[in-house]
Amino acid sequence: MSFPTDIEIAESSKIQHIKNIAEKIGIAEDDLEYYGKYKAKIPLFYIDEEKVKKSKLVLVTAINPTPAGEGKTTVSVGLNDGLNKIGKKSVAVLREPSLGPVFGVKGGAAGGGYAQVIPMVDINLHFTGDFSAIEKANNLLSALIDNNLQNKKFSLNIDPRTITWKRVMDMNDRALRHIIVGLGGSMNGIPREEGFNITPASEVMAILCLSNDFEDLKNRLGNIFVGFTFDKKPIFARDLKAESAMAILLKDAIKPNLVQTLEGNPAILHGGPFANIAQGTNSIIATKTGLSLADYVVTEAGFGADLGAEKFLDIKCHYGNIKPDAYVIVATVRALRYHGGAKKGEYEVPNLPSLRKGFENLGKHIENAAKFGMHPIVAINRFATDSEEEIDFIKEECSKINVKAILAEEFTKGGTGMMELAEEVVRSVESGKNNFKPLYKVDDSVEHKIETIAKEIYGAESVVYSQKAKNQLKTIYELGFDKVPICMAKTPKSLSDDDTKIGRPTDFKITIREFEFAAGAGFIIPILGDMMRMPGLPNVPAAEGMFIDKDGKITGLS
Repeated sequence: MSFPTDIEIAESSKIQHIKNIAEKIGIAEDDLEYYGKYKAKIPLFYIDEEKVKKSKLVLVTAINPTPAGEGKTTVSVGLNDGLNKIGKKSVAVLREPSLGPVFGVKGGAAGGGYAQVIPMVDINLHFTGDFSAIEKANNLLSALIDNNLQNKKFSLNIDPRTITWKRVMDMNDRALRHIIVGLGGSMNGIPREEGFNITPASEVMAILCLSNDFEDLKNRLGNIFVGFTFDKKPIFARDLKAESAMAILLKDAIKPNLVQTLEGNPAILHGGPFANIAQGTNSIIATKTGLSLADYVVTEAGFGADLGAEKFLDIKCHYGNIKPDAYVIVATVRALRYHGGAKKGEYEVPNLPSLRKGFENLGKHIENAAKFGMHPIVAINRFATDSEEEIDFIKEECSKINVKAILAEEFTKGGTGMMELAEEVVRSVESGKNNFKPLYKVDDSVEHKIETIAKEIYGAESVVYSQKAKNQLKTIYELGFDKVPICMAKTPKSLSDDDTKIGRPTDFKITIREFEFAAGAGFIIPILGDMMRMPGLPNVPAAEGMFIDKDGKITGLS
């Protein structure tokens, strides 16, 4: 008998009314803002800063992602269920999926097997409309920019050639990366080069996720850099009087969303920024809401630890004044085989030599955790094709460096398969071994911050700057944008900036091709390699395998 699909498991589960889930964490029914029976928004007044300081935050990250899969979200959901099973009051706080990856590669992003957040279909599709609101706020600013270019009476004298702001949509559509707008005569605007990013890459998404409250959100929106005037004066969204109107569109989107796991435990989903260019973690507001309502919060950071976790620790912790109390690195035997040189078709075949080589990638991420003052736990996300010999090897190698590696069997067993990991997380929290410290000081020079990340986290020998990057760096200093964290944009597939260098590459340099700066979100973005803010669809998009019948039943989401 074959194992059921994710959507089959989700739809066969007994889902509770969301008011019952809210009751478990002390949210009054009258305070819920319902989106149907199974999802609701939580008012911001539930954030209690004193409770935030007392509750425990568990960060789940992973090795560098591979085609073989790692499963951070699945482990995060399962760990939350496991913590509740051992008697801890725990909430999972996760990101919302983007329609682009759902219909492109992933087919779904709400966990998997018996470790999912539900209602699975709603979460994977339009959910509560947060992404749509972010898209509209982003594109309102675009419309105001083009309107000002057209406006002779109230023109800000913006040089169209310097405008960095782009429109967004939540779908992978490569044809929109580079376009010309304003064609068709004088009534249709000023012709200029433009383009679309995908919504998770929008600075508005990053702002929503890094804001501490609504007033902070509005101020950050006003600080968005637009471009320069013809006489080289910087123009911000506030100069276009855009921030309040943008905030109006986000008045509901700023509130976190309450859903549940398959086992009826609370989960909060909010925001969905890409980890390589928009910092890759859910919102500060959602995290603090979870910490205010529970004793434990399990959260994740996108891509591998070199991207998502580093940004969580150096950006989100900085702006949210929070810190992790435990640190979990997810690895799979399959993915370690890949990092050791296994090719497509070989990921499912036991291969100790490949695993031994691939372990170097995990080893580097373990080393990196210590640089933040964290003592990590390794979660071996189990697959049926894992051999006992390979699992024992990972455990033994971790033990040699005083790190505990524990089987995570959430996919097939739910919370029951995560109780051992949950117990170890509690021990780690209570041990006093984790004493978080950021990797760098935000007041350090931009070059020093970049070099620190490159050498300490990636293992690079040095950093090289293109002439374009050098010129842009000068502008960053002139505008006073330098005293902020760094949001490194590089391939997630490698510790280096070359996605072909798997495992643990050595003897490499990283090259800063250019800079972007998110003045509203509050970070600088060095661009390494050929980064895309608008992905394309694969040869066979996940959308092709989806189907809806005459009764509205959906299949093909995973």
